[in-house]
Amino acid sequence: MTIVTEALADGAGPGTTTAAAAQALAAATVPAPHALVTGATRGIGVAIALALAGAGWRVTLAGRSLEALEAARATLPMAPGIAHDCIELDVADAASVARAFAVVHARDGALQALVNNAGAVETAPLARMSHDTWDRMLAVNLTGVFLCTQAALPPMLAAKAGRIVNIASTAAQKGYAYCTAYAAAKHGVLGLTRSLALEVAGAGLAVNAVCPGYTDTDIVRDGVARIVERTGRSEAEGLATFTQSNPLQRLIRPDEVAATVRWLCAEAPAAITGQAFSVSGGEVMS
Repeated sequence: MTIVTEALADGAGPGTTTAAAAQALAAATVPAPHALVTGATRGIGVAIALALAGAGWRVTLAGRSLEALEAARATLPMAPGIAHDCIELDVADAASVARAFAVVHARDGALQALVNNAGAVETAPLARMSHDTWDRMLAVNLTGVFLCTQAALPPMLAAKAGRIVNIASTAAQKGYAYCTAYAAAKHGVLGLTRSLALEVAGAGLAVNAVCPGYTDTDIVRDGVARIVERTGRSEAEGLATFTQSNPLQRLIRPDEVAATVRWLCAEAPAAITGQAFSVSGGEVMS
């Protein structure tokens, strides 16, 4: 309101409103756009939450540990009038997803963006992979995207606006040995993205996938540690296993993935939909 008063004082007398004052008043009354990010306790999820919060969005961080979510929320920038939220959510549990989105919608209405980031990786040769491992990889990485998207979609359709960004992987664009269940799930995420984009384009929604290459997260660092433990290689040699296919010869940074997500949520036009954006240093070009 201080801005409006100053604009009036600069441009006109009592009873008149300048264009600058009208714009300031509009900006003061429009609520911040709201995004929900799953898997938001670490790594790429936290980076996405930081990028959106830094762009003036209100963010709901979703994950299985409320304590970890609260710790992540404490790192987000807080603009005046914007309060970030946390919600406990297990993306592989349909009842948990339904409860969480019911709370979010009752409290805040339609989301302006949903970022399906939650995921997990387990590796094994296919010949020795258990059925339980296969089921877990599909449940977390693919069914979770389906459940959260289905829960977020009706209010978005009613509002005729919204952005859905699915964090896939270069494993959605190519194959990786010993990651068959994970790659199959991520290929499914890409198919879901493209099909849903066609389904909802006429309603003003855009649905896209972001496909990071090997990214500097706890998951990859744990993978390096396992290589060192099992093979006796040095840490540098273990890391090279993940970086050798990247023309940049390094891991992707979480903030590089987050910047792409922020652009898709906040700036990209609705005409950009059904796409897979590879953030992989040139490892995948399509």
